[in-house]
Amino acid sequence: MPKHYRPAGKKKEGNAARYITRSQAVKYLQVSLSLFRKLCILKGIFPREPKKKVKGNHHTYYHTKDILFLKHEPLLEKFREMRAYEKKIKKAVSKKNRDLAERLLTRKPSYTLDMLIRERYPKFIDALRDLDDCLSMVHLFAALPAVEREKIPVNRVHNCRRLGHEWQAYIARTHKLRKTFISVKGIYYQAEIDGQKITWLTPHALQQVLPDDVDYNIMLTFLEFYETLQAFVNFKLYHSINVKYPPILDPRLEALAADLYALSRYFDNRASMTESTTTSFSESDVSKDQGKGPNYDESELRLAQLQQQLPSNEPGALMHLVQNAAETDEDDSETRECKTLFKDVKFFLSREVPRESLLFVIPAFGGSVSWDGEGAPFKETDQNITHQIVDRPTQGHKFLSREYVQPQWIYDCVNARILLPVEEYIVGRIPPPHLSPFVDNEAEGYVPEYAETIKRLQAAARNEVLPMPGVGKEDLDDPQNLLVEGVIDRAEAIEAATKKRKMSVLQKQYHDELKKELRSTQISTASDGNKESVSEHIDAGEDSLPDLSQISKDADSMSKIVMPRKKQKLLKAMEIGKERKQASVDRLKERKRKIEEGKKSGK
Repeated sequence: MPKHYRPAGKKKEGNAARYITRSQAVKYLQVSLSLFRKLCILKGIFPREPKKKVKGNHHTYYHTKDILFLKHEPLLEKFREMRAYEKKIKKAVSKKNRDLAERLLTRKPSYTLDMLIRERYPKFIDALRDLDDCLSMVHLFAALPAVEREKIPVNRVHNCRRLGHEWQAYIARTHKLRKTFISVKGIYYQAEIDGQKITWLTPHALQQVLPDDVDYNIMLTFLEFYETLQAFVNFKLYHSINVKYPPILDPRLEALAADLYALSRYFDNRASMTESTTTSFSESDVSKDQGKGPNYDESELRLAQLQQQLPSNEPGALMHLVQNAAETDEDDSETRECKTLFKDVKFFLSREVPRESLLFVIPAFGGSVSWDGEGAPFKETDQNITHQIVDRPTQGHKFLSREYVQPQWIYDCVNARILLPVEEYIVGRIPPPHLSPFVDNEAEGYVPEYAETIKRLQAAARNEVLPMPGVGKEDLDDPQNLLVEGVIDRAEAIEAATKKRKMSVLQKQYHDELKKELRSTQISTASDGNKESVSEHIDAGEDSLPDLSQISKDADSMSKIVMPRKKQKLLKAMEIGKERKQASVDRLKERKRKIEEGKKSGK
């Protein structure tokens, strides 16, 4: 019997058992194709590529274990229950029983994805790692119009906008923003939370055109999962800074579409409430210990807390992040640097600039900002404004106490972490190139000219000295190394030259003494006193002396033997090149000599 023989009806093995096609999975689960796609998206199950496709190359394959997980998913039973309930509603409507249909609609079952979030992301750090696509999708749908034919409801768009503003408010409050870049697709942001770098894309605030070749049902399924994930992440982040979630915003600011500013005001109110509550509780403990002062009831304390929780509308409370929090000492150096970039700078935004983006970026780096419109914290005529952001060819009325710059100046300052000179960004001038902070210029092999300028400005701002070519930064950090290395090299060179001079003197002295010994020996041993024989012996002795040229050749050959093979080949190629050059020079000289001889003979 062959080794891999399998009788009919027996258990499958190999790829036939490990993988299953999509049509087989749909038939096995007894669901529609759209519901199967939805389940796979929510559960995080994706197609596989087996090495050997048993059913052919035109099929989509899934792991059999993944399909078994779907079979026992409680959400699948919930979908089946909802489908049966919709049949009841349809039956009541077809029988024209309006009371029953309305009663059934009010009791329609629903489902939540909370258990899926906890199942797919057992730790909070896992959710942060998978947050890039989530944020990009949420910000995309926050900018899309509500279209009935594409089944994009208004409440989904408003929910995405709320989740995006809550995320941006947290990033701005904790100063976790690190990089920004404006591109054709939109504005890229990168934040760092718990050591995880999170990058997302926000579309420009323009009229969005919905293409027809996109399946919005699949995108809405992804959005459904991402909304739940974003709400979980926001809840965890807000509670990590002792802020209640979901936040209660000022309805007047919400009506003016100043949601991000309203969230910042909410942070301020929560901070003041926490401070006052802590103070009141400490005072009550002291009075209780000392037995003095009035005894407040619990209801009065709660009433005082609620009064502190009411939003205050004074204009000076703009995005003052909690300054007395305990996290001030826990911030790393990068967060402290980002917090103080726009510390003493006050901005005013003109009508034509991207307001939402700048309202997010400027407070994230410690700046104060206002805009032209209702609900703004301060007016354009405020004398404390240092910079006004303008994006128009010319500016009519100007205040002498402030600088008028283009919006690109904000983003370039954020990426460079210094306040760049405003001369290149004034109104009406073409700004310098907007460099991407996500590109490593040294790895790419090309460093733009403006990047070099920014590098010099950064070094000047930090009182650093840039290294010269050939000198590393570690040498600048410890200049004593350069001095020590120079002294050592010079001492070694002097020592080598002295040693060589001594060796040459000793070698010459040795040769002279050897010649004298040979002469004296030949003269003393000569019996007949024949001068010719003595001279012959002396010449023979001189011939027997070591040849200096031969010694140098032997030393060169020994150095060649010690060299690596690659350097030997390189030296040989250099010698061959020198020989060829010398041969060509000799040929040219010979040709010139022949030409001159021919001319002389012709004359």
